[in-house]
Amino acid sequence: MKPIMALFCLTIGLNINGAQAQPDIVDTLELGHSIVMVTTDMPGGSNGRGSGVVVSPEYVATNCHVIANSNGANIAKFRDGYQPTGLKANWRRDLCLLKFTPLPFKPVPMRESKTLKYEEEVFTLSFPAGSPVPQPSYGTIKGIYPYDGSQIVRSSASFAMGSSGGALFDQNFNLIGLTTFKSPGHHAFFYSLPVEWIKELMETPDVMSLKTMEVPFWALPMAERPFFMQVVIPYQNEEWANLKTIASQWTIKEPESADAWYFLGLAEEGLLELAQAEKDFKKAYAINARDLDAMLALSRIAFVQKNLNALELLQPAVSSLDQAQGELIAQQITKLKQTN
Repeated sequence: MKPIMALFCLTIGLNINGAQAQPDIVDTLELGHSIVMVTTDMPGGSNGRGSGVVVSPEYVATNCHVIANSNGANIAKFRDGYQPTGLKANWRRDLCLLKFTPLPFKPVPMRESKTLKYEEEVFTLSFPAGSPVPQPSYGTIKGIYPYDGSQIVRSSASFAMGSSGGALFDQNFNLIGLTTFKSPGHHAFFYSLPVEWIKELMETPDVMSLKTMEVPFWALPMAERPFFMQVVIPYQNEEWANLKTIASQWTIKEPESADAWYFLGLAEEGLLELAQAEKDFKKAYAINARDLDAMLALSRIAFVQKNLNALELLQPAVSSLDQAQGELIAQQITKLKQTN
């Protein structure tokens, strides 16, 4: 049964919350000069393609899965090609740095993931689906997950084949992540690697080969992946009992994770355990006051329960993060008042 509320695959080949409009293509033209196409020669004579970001005069950051086990990698910009002179790689993190003699492109500034906030507006720039120029995609931050000394960023800014190694920016044009992997399906979750990992990798020795047997963390067997990945497929498939089991384990391991409690609440909502779902959504909201999804879940339950007071308390907080959703709750409040 569906809850009251009316996902991982390879992708080779600003102020907050509307204080200013998302940048358009014209705004990002200069920024696009720092986004390059990464091309590879694959065994068997085929070619691969991804994206890369100029993060220093010498280094272009990309995903290792774009170049791993290829016969060679280059970057291209404005129809010119550049051949790297070295490589730094963390295969498990899926982060690689191609080294060059100083490039004629401006490095992008980087902003650490620990400063990010949920629902902050962001955008991507990359080379999806064979595009000859970088293309933007817009969204907000939907998840910030502690992992391996930093934080993986989930956003609603979509990306597609060819976008691996592309850039995730805030509205002040700071690089905040490297677009890396997504869940399957039409309602995909989109994940980016943190810039802290880029800075750490710059301090490591070069590697001597593009060949590797290591698997990226996001492609490990499901039971070995972090909980924020394990919950997605059961959520997408509406496997509420399975989702409840995984999310319960997540809350035990990371009791201060708002998302753990949120997904547990979703499972309980799907199982029609509304009283417990409400408690767990409230835990998520208490941990993260910017958890819009938890607020919307609480508003769903409040509307079904005809809890006018709860809706009136939630409406201003929702509106501050998403004006359209706030208006919908205002309409629900009006409807309840008319029926009372």
